[in-house]
Amino acid sequence: MAQEKYKPEYRLSTVLGSAFPWGKGGERWAELVKEKTQGRINIKMYPGTSLVAGDQTREFTAIRQGVIDLAVGSTINWSPQLKELNLFSLPFLMPDYKAVDALTHGRVGQEIFKVIERAGVIPLAWGENGYRELSNSKREIRTPADMKGMKFRVVGSPLFNDTFTALGANPTQMSFADAQPALASGAVDGQENPMSVFVAAKLSTLNQKYLTVWGYVNDPLVFVVNKEVWASWSKADQEAVRAAAVQAGREETELARKGMTATDSSVYKTVEGLGVKVTRLSPKEIDEFKKLTRPVVQKWTKTIGADLVKKAEADIAARK
Repeated sequence: MAQEKYKPEYRLSTVLGSAFPWGKGGERWAELVKEKTQGRINIKMYPGTSLVAGDQTREFTAIRQGVIDLAVGSTINWSPQLKELNLFSLPFLMPDYKAVDALTHGRVGQEIFKVIERAGVIPLAWGENGYRELSNSKREIRTPADMKGMKFRVVGSPLFNDTFTALGANPTQMSFADAQPALASGAVDGQENPMSVFVAAKLSTLNQKYLTVWGYVNDPLVFVVNKEVWASWSKADQEAVRAAAVQAGREETELARKGMTATDSSVYKTVEGLGVKVTRLSPKEIDEFKKLTRPVVQKWTKTIGADLVKKAEADIAARK
């Protein structure tokens, strides 16, 4: 019987802990799985990508190898292993949440799930880290010229290097754990992250006094299970784990978007209250950044696959 092969505890990897929507999504998934499987499947969360010594870009490989049983992972961190995931990091591809949903919950999302499954990992649901906004210690950024020569910490993806270089900045790749002391000491001037991260990590205390809302990239998350672990569960438990992932993903996405909509912009008010100058770019101002990053989009479309990018653009254009 399959059940005899169940482990007493399964290891779930996340980058961020429960102070962040990302970590809360992982916690919620574990809770719901326990409830829906009547305690047959117990999950322990390991935040800080601690199962791979904090190296976010090694996480996907570790899931394939069985070092990690389950994960709520970022499309950015897994893009070195799965080139199609770079789609979500194309600058200025997704202008709003409806555009994000058109991709993750449409045919593009299904296609990405097939790519993940072909790589030997079982994808179950989407979550969201959020739109990555720009902050720095030096000055207000309204035009690409304002970024010239500024040092920005970026995530470990070559696409981000290309984007920031195209905008005249000096990108430097480092993990989030290393980024915090680098911002505090002034070794780097700025960074880009979702607002939930900016608030929970108290980046305003790390010299980040200027924030530019430009919505250039959104970072969807994926709830996944290692293939062998998945195969060891009964069909009923598989469905319970999937249902739990879908529910946790939905709740986590709501949490990640809270306070950042036109009707409720309380997150920005909170940040302004901390003495941060918040600059919201107009569509016309965003166009200047778009123009300079167009060659980056063209270059990376070849890597991602022109068909997938075309599909994404068409689905965004047709969004309701």
